[in-house]
Amino acid sequence: MDIIKSPRINKASLTVVSGFDEATDRTYWHSKSPIQRLEAIELMRQIIYGYDPSSDRLQRILAVAERS
Repeated sequence: MDIIKSPRINKASLTVVSGFDEATDRTYWHSKSPIQRLEAIELMRQIIYGYDPSSDRLQRILAVAERS
């Protein structure tokens, strides 16, 4: 997943389309492989929510229970 580590925009292939043109989006994503689609979703998730490699694990919660 090298694309996720260094997201870049290729300005040479950038196009502007209407926001209501769903057929173009659908044909574009159908032309991609399932792996490419998942990588794009992961890239968007990391851009929106941020990415910190030190916190990508589940957080441990320590609870102390006192015995009677």
